[in-house]
Amino acid sequence: MDTLKAEKRDLQVKAKKLRREGYVTGNIIGREIEGSIPVKVKAQEAERVFRTKKKGSQLCLDVEGRKMSVLIKEIHYNAMKNQYDEVDFQALVSDEKVHSVAEVVLVNHDKVQEGIIQLVLEEISYRALPSALVEKIEIDVGQMKPGDSVKVADLPIAANPDVDLDTSRDAVVVLVTEARNAGMQEEASEEGSEKSGE
Repeated sequence: MDTLKAEKRDLQVKAKKLRREGYVTGNIIGREIEGSIPVKVKAQEAERVFRTKKKGSQLCLDVEGRKMSVLIKEIHYNAMKNQYDEVDFQALVSDEKVHSVAEVVLVNHDKVQEGIIQLVLEEISYRALPSALVEKIEIDVGQMKPGDSVKVADLPIAANPDVDLDTSRDAVVVLVTEARNAGMQEEASEEGSEKSGE
């Protein structure tokens, strides 16, 4: 499991100041934590870990030598400044179900011969014990054809008795639609230009 080093944060020091100094601010919540633990993480360290870890990922958080297994609940990324601003963690307890999300990843996208692949759901929301947490769900779309679809109920996570789904089992995750005929589009645009010229 990846380890992310963090330090306890003094709330007297404003988050903006810490970000200017090269830190990402954060909070740890959990059943066995009173209130929350405010922390700060070196931005370079955060960037290294968040290349592979996303919302819904598990990791080991080392807070000044105290190691705890946590779930990434939320990552706030500032696209304007190209930096991580804040991250929220939930400390995991072995017998407590936690709410999380699993990222949907499509594989063999390039093998689809006909139609257009549409990813309808980017993540599946669920509750599970730490031992049953799922970071990502891979769907092989290589053999899919126009008219085919995959629902939440078709995924392995839906068959796992240790997982309680929050996303509807009937929700469509990915589907293949027919590619519009290029010739038809040209005709339509020609008709449109004729009408506009009338």
